Amino acid sequence: MSYEDVLYEVCDQVAWITINRPERRNAFRPETVDELIDAFKRAWADRGVGVAVLSGANDTFCSGGDQKARGATGYGDRPGIGLDVAGLHGVIRSMPKPVIAMVDGYAVGGGHVLHVVCDLSVASDRAIFGQVGPKMGSVDPGFGTAYLARVVGEKKAREIWFLCRQYGAQEALAMGLVNRVVPAAELRAEVERWCAELNAMSPTAIKIAKQSFNADTDQLHGTTELGFTALEMYYGSPEGEEGRKAFEEKRKPDFARFRR
Repeated sequence: MSYEDVLYEVCDQVAWITINRPERRNAFRPETVDELIDAFKRAWADRGVGVAVLSGANDTFCSGGDQKARGATGYGDRPGIGLDVAGLHGVIRSMPKPVIAMVDGYAVGGGHVLHVVCDLSVASDRAIFGQVGPKMGSVDPGFGTAYLARVVGEKKAREIWFLCRQYGAQEALAMGLVNRVVPAAELRAEVERWCAELNAMSPTAIKIAKQSFNADTDQLHGTTELGFTALEMYYGSPEGEEGRKAFEEKRKPDFARFRR
């Protein structure tokens, strides 16, 4: 597969996978997700790769789903919600190699979920984290909610999702949302050091450890499938449409009339 939205490079046993849509703050459309899945599978199959790094171009990690590509029933004219984000989350978790999120700038919405499902997160001191779904008629009904609670605890995860606040890098570090924070100018070098350390380890031991960690939360795959079926119906509802239209029209959404 040739890539339009993603950059792929292998250097020193590391696959560098970069979302390259800076004009949209690296928001993903259906094609972006397809390319990311292919890139991770490519890194998975490459015996010369020991670690994969996910990042975004031009000082932004990822701002989630591209709302310009979202219609009344989802993204594009594909089945379901139009984005195979469940497949992307699945391949990041399933590949038997560690995946590091290198986070600079915004990691919000679906972009925040992407860094959460990576094995490790190293952030710059200017990184910003948060969810936006309930503001925009959307939600992540799988790893982005339930697994997030395992990472930061139930109370904090509910705060992140219910209030849609934004958190700086040091706040993210304090709540255990990221592993390390460094100055932006040192981010790439720091991630390279982490990759070198990981590549010095036994790949079989790392594989077994990753699978063992995942075993505790793999039941969330079923929750994810059920949740995205519900999300498909939600996107087609007047309430979901209000969130999308409000974002498009740059106004505050009016969700009050949907309370029962």
